[in-house]
Amino acid sequence: MKQFLFILLLISPLMMLAQDPEAKLKEMKIELFTPPAPMANYVRAVRTGNLIFLAGHGPTKADGTNIQGKVGKDLSVEEGYMAARQVGIAMLSTLKAEIGDLKRVKRIVKVLGMVNCTDGFTDQPKVINGFSDLMVAVFGTKGMHARSAVGMVSLPSNIAVEVEMIVEVE
Repeated sequence: MKQFLFILLLISPLMMLAQDPEAKLKEMKIELFTPPAPMANYVRAVRTGNLIFLAGHGPTKADGTNIQGKVGKDLSVEEGYMAARQVGIAMLSTLKAEIGDLKRVKRIVKVLGMVNCTDGFTDQPKVINGFSDLMVAVFGTKGMHARSAVGMVSLPSNIAVEVEMIVEVE
């Protein structure tokens, strides 16, 4: 049994290197899209060295619409989770446009998740799990990240969730 665990420990990093994020997205039936232009005076991503800083993204769909509403009033925790997952899809679309191939991702480093929620709402981590769960599903252990999940009294255009992300790339 110890030998089996030792071998598993040795090959685990190799298994993670072999994971193709874009193939995983295809397997999950997730299609990335051309990101829309920013809604104000900023850029969607800035690279410095091996780090990509992605601007706050909302739950934008391929057709350009957003999931809107306040979690705890207009949306349930489950609907907020799905909105955060949609932010992940939008952010991966921007990341792919920025670096060309998601295989170049070495690590999702840090995530800041902001939830448009009612006063007294305390399940922000459950909502932002929609984003985090997607990153881990797509990138495996490379998708595990440090994270903050906070509540906001409002977000631009009444979007349900906004997420910022820092990514290390090759």
